[in-house]
Amino acid sequence: MTKRLLYRIAFMNQGKIYEIYARSISHGELFGFIEVEDIVFGERSSVVVDPAEERIKSEFSGVQRTYIPLHAVIRIDQVEKQGVSKISDATGDNVSQFPLPMYTPGGAGGDKSQ
Repeated sequence: MTKRLLYRIAFMNQGKIYEIYARSISHGELFGFIEVEDIVFGERSSVVVDPAEERIKSEFSGVQRTYIPLHAVIRIDQVEKQGVSKISDATGDNVSQFPLPMYTPGGAGGDKSQ
């Protein structure tokens, strides 16, 4: 039986840390972005509903593929089991975003002699 790959992607978005699970990731065709497909969410059989997971599930409902800027990605892990997708505040000193801009086409903002 073929084992299906599962990835946990953590990234920054509007001052929050998003953690989602997906079956497929790649560098995609857009320069500076990763392509995330087949986002998966936990199927709950009980009556208990996790508001954090419901919030992220509603945000990504109907999304077949999303593109995340490389500078926003914190970490990508290949995992064996799915955890809970969540959105959390980016508080504390252990998480910071890469300096911007990562790429400036045509020498904009830098050396004008190009």
